[in-house]
Amino acid sequence: MFAFCADPKSIEGLSWLMCYLTTGKHFDFYWSFVTVLTLLAITAPVALSFGFVGAMAARSQFLPARIIGKGYTAMVRGVPDIVFFLFFVIALDQGLEWLNHQIRCPEWTEPIRQGLEFRVCPEAKVPLGSAPQAVHQAYGFALAVVTFALVFGAFAANVLYGAMQAVPRAQLETAEAYGMSHRQVFRRILVPQMWVYALPGLSNLWMILIKATPLLFLLGVQDIVYWSRELGGSKTSAYEYPHGDWRLYYFLFLLVFYLSFTRLSEVVLARISAKLSRGQATAAGEAMRKAGA
Repeated sequence: MFAFCADPKSIEGLSWLMCYLTTGKHFDFYWSFVTVLTLLAITAPVALSFGFVGAMAARSQFLPARIIGKGYTAMVRGVPDIVFFLFFVIALDQGLEWLNHQIRCPEWTEPIRQGLEFRVCPEAKVPLGSAPQAVHQAYGFALAVVTFALVFGAFAANVLYGAMQAVPRAQLETAEAYGMSHRQVFRRILVPQMWVYALPGLSNLWMILIKATPLLFLLGVQDIVYWSRELGGSKTSAYEYPHGDWRLYYFLFLLVFYLSFTRLSEVVLARISAKLSRGQATAAGEAMRKAGA
């Protein structure tokens, strides 16, 4: 990074620390924060979409849709996250490769399952073995987004289902009495009203999602916890900048990062809750009405 960093053995003090913190591996560490924040930014709306569809299915008058919606929430919520992460990623990865294998290699005669091994033709690998490293990283990230969205979408579905049930039935009946159709009542009355009831539960899910990001290492993504462990561990003479066991300092930095991020989230969510509660017939809305009286 700097010219004086060419010979690490000839520098010391703050210069050594500056060179140490600007190595290629440290830039990978810094970039992993962007990876985590990007995962949260993409996963949150996708999981909310899954949850909304799941809640609608659970409330459906159509029996098969109701079974699917309630089955989805019950199954995913009933399995430990780490088990679902390990199972689903392997199943999805092998499922994609099997489907690609059937399309690209119909002449293949060898069994795909060979003992403990899962073998498909080289052309069916997802991604291809010759693909750039960036493609493999993007594929792993996409698997992470889908897995996180499915898991937290099930919890969001349960929260949204309860919020829809909490909307006073009298409001829905009044809208129907004014001539609104079921779709109009759902779109104009039920959905706008439910968010104030759903926000506390969704806020907790957001906090849990933040704390669950270290599970990225199970999906092959080099996240901030992975790099903290790698960079903080004791180095040998094989490394340019050998040092003792600094994992404590790296993990303390992660502690500050997560606490700061969750505190910022609390402030933003509190403002959103106050905005949604204004004028609503809820405890929060009544407290705001009295405060302004």
